Amino acid sequence: MKQLRTGGRGKERKTRLAKKVVVGMSGGVDSSVAAFLLKEQGYDVIGVTMQIWQDDSVETTENGCCGIQAVDDARRVAGQLDIPYYVMNFKNEFKDNVIDYFVEEYKLGRTPNPCIACNRYVKWESLLKRSLQIGADFIATGHYARICQLDNGRYAIRNSVTAKKDQTYALYNLTQEQLAHTIMPIGDYTKEQVRKIAEDNNLMVAHKPDSMEICFVPDNDYAGYIERTTDYKPVPGNFVDVNGNVIGRHNGIIHYTVGQRKGLGLAMGHPVFVVAIRPETNEVVIGENNDVFSKTLYANNLNFMSIEKLQDQVRAKGKIRYSHGGADCTIRMIDGKTLECTFDEPQRAVTPGQALVLYDGEYVLGGGVII
Repeated sequence: MKQLRTGGRGKERKTRLAKKVVVGMSGGVDSSVAAFLLKEQGYDVIGVTMQIWQDDSVETTENGCCGIQAVDDARRVAGQLDIPYYVMNFKNEFKDNVIDYFVEEYKLGRTPNPCIACNRYVKWESLLKRSLQIGADFIATGHYARICQLDNGRYAIRNSVTAKKDQTYALYNLTQEQLAHTIMPIGDYTKEQVRKIAEDNNLMVAHKPDSMEICFVPDNDYAGYIERTTDYKPVPGNFVDVNGNVIGRHNGIIHYTVGQRKGLGLAMGHPVFVVAIRPETNEVVIGENNDVFSKTLYANNLNFMSIEKLQDQVRAKGKIRYSHGGADCTIRMIDGKTLECTFDEPQRAVTPGQALVLYDGEYVLGGGVII
């Protein structure tokens, strides 16, 4: 069994010399400071906000990353920094790769992570392609992460200096080509330091709150969003226990996720949890707290980052959701497309549709979608 250390002497890229960089500006403090830092370092900086909202009449979150308010704030910051600023239309790319994916996953009983899809296919694939077409050398974002080129020649995402804000989990799916053309200037800073830089340089978004919601679901009512924006109507079905006994009726599988306790409407006399969702029978399985823990999971749609491919059984640290602290595990390929991950200790609420992200020390080894 191997213990990988592919990135032990990886070096962060230090490119300068007036290279042209397009900064994805969300109107928040992080991307604003990223643009400021790059200009200070001598880059030829262009600010861009991605227009992704589907209907200008739809209310978006005040602090959403790509909403109408974001354009106003980003444009004003660009004016403060005296850099060119543009709005680029990515409505179609966002609908095809993020919204449609989000809806279909919930209909299949899975819990998707739309931010990961947005990062890969919109914020990187589409923005990078457009940026290279206009002569840019790099794109840059305000993510709390670092990019290094390892001794084996591959690029990998490295943890930011602050575990509190680290965003590497949501970036595991980026390709080598994308990483080679990306800069993440604030990975070496804490959030407090970023706000201080904004304050010291009078950036008008220095104290703007962070956006926490999915940008296109401002009220966090995912099922309601699907019902309001599509012709899909959830079909009620049975709650069953782990032995298959019917114990109640549910409102449709899009309303539930593995590990959920609240909002079940079951009078069991003690806390119970969603253990599994079975779209093929329209059943939601209910169990006790210990039933929510599992030691082994499988993932597909794999993307390896610090290594080209996984050939042997390897030790790693795996995260199964953004807020998960990560846990020691052993990974191996069981066929050409499927990875098996066995944790040393059982983990709570392993959820189909979420990402499994694997780390080799501080570096992202790779990841995939939990099945």
